[in-house]
Amino acid sequence: MGKFLILLGVVIAVVGLVLVYAPGLLSWFGKLPGDLRWQNEKGGVFFPITSMIIVSVVLTVIMNLIGRH
Repeated sequence: MGKFLILLGVVIAVVGLVLVYAPGLLSWFGKLPGDLRWQNEKGGVFFPITSMIIVSVVLTVIMNLIGRH
């Protein structure tokens, strides 16, 4: 559990650095085909379906690589 928390902290720090110093690297996130967006004059709804599938696949691969000894 300790290794996982350290890794999670490092990942959060790296994502934070990317967002601060290179925001263009993640500009594609949420704008993929399959990310649903409905807007009208009163508000809007956003469902990032495709982006979350990509995040899920990447995290699954990372966790499987870390979990194997």
